[in-house]
Amino acid sequence: MIELPIHKLRDDAMLPKSAYEGDAGLDLAACEQVTLRPGERALVGTGLAIAIPPGYAGFVQPRSGLAARHGITIVNTPGLVDSGYRGELRVILLNTDPSESFTVEPGMRIAQLVILETPPVEVVEVEALPDSERGGRGFGSSSH
Repeated sequence: MIELPIHKLRDDAMLPKSAYEGDAGLDLAACEQVTLRPGERALVGTGLAIAIPPGYAGFVQPRSGLAARHGITIVNTPGLVDSGYRGELRVILLNTDPSESFTVEPGMRIAQLVILETPPVEVVEVEALPDSERGGRGFGSSSH
């Protein structure tokens, strides 16, 4: 288990928490009201800053209930939060519904944060890559 230091930037900010024991994601709540018209996107603040430990990163992902019921998703999903970032966690929400507006209310759970280990990577230039079963087959290559 790792510790995730969190600083409330606003008194009304809600600490992230998982809905059920064993859940991978911590629910992030909005700290402001924003109305998204059809097709509109907006940056929504959580009122929180975090200190992800070195060797880890945070991945901000949509909530499936908001997506299924209202067409609300995250533009850059998953959003990446590097361990060195100390600013406010903000979520870029997008309303994909073609006709209905959606209002985000303070305290509404709008995204989930997943903390994952991220090992250091050393980039090594090579003359050729090793063979694999898949090779260079890309989009749709596993469809039959």
